[in-house]
Amino acid sequence: MCHVIVTCRSMLWTLLSIVVAFVELVAFMSPDWLLGLPRPEPSSVGIREYRPTLGLYSRCLHIGTHGVGVSCGPYAGTFGEVASKFWQAAMLFLAAGTLVLGCVACISIFTLCFQSIKKKSIFNICGLLQAIGALLLMVGLMLYPAGWGSEKVIMFCGMEASPFRPALCSLGWAFYAAIGGTLGTFLCSVLSAQAEIATSSDKVQEEIEEGKSLICLF
Repeated sequence: MCHVIVTCRSMLWTLLSIVVAFVELVAFMSPDWLLGLPRPEPSSVGIREYRPTLGLYSRCLHIGTHGVGVSCGPYAGTFGEVASKFWQAAMLFLAAGTLVLGCVACISIFTLCFQSIKKKSIFNICGLLQAIGALLLMVGLMLYPAGWGSEKVIMFCGMEASPFRPALCSLGWAFYAAIGGTLGTFLCSVLSAQAEIATSSDKVQEEIEEGKSLICLF
């Protein structure tokens, strides 16, 4: 019989697991990892500057009359055309970590009804997977700035760009979002143990023995 068990700690873990997976996916796909070298563009009030953005495999540039349009899309047609070997490696680690988080996010929804598989806690399994996912993400984020010396980044950031030194570029929101998602993933890994404790407490067992199928504890 399926017992739907909802506690503050298990619900917090489930929601946070979904949020961090979504944040990492959005950050991975975003072109806003680096804000490029300021570039002039004509406007109705004269010349103004705008900053193109460069992601792991995509970029955004202003196009059209007076810069009224923005063109965003992949700059690399194939994986081998990604800006540097370091970024290729970073993409692999980030994609693997995001995939793990996505799987855990899906599984976390089912923990409301199933808390164990073959007497093994799903929360503990998911917590271990989240720790592995966070480590993969961390490695990817460490590899990313090593690729700032590539020709693509130099074109965006100036000749002084080098590994771990973006020169005239600045970091975009996607990079910070990926860092925040990684820290949140480590937190999820810790919270998974608390969620397991909350859903297997004596109070929960008492309500199961009373025949309740929906158990809410706050």
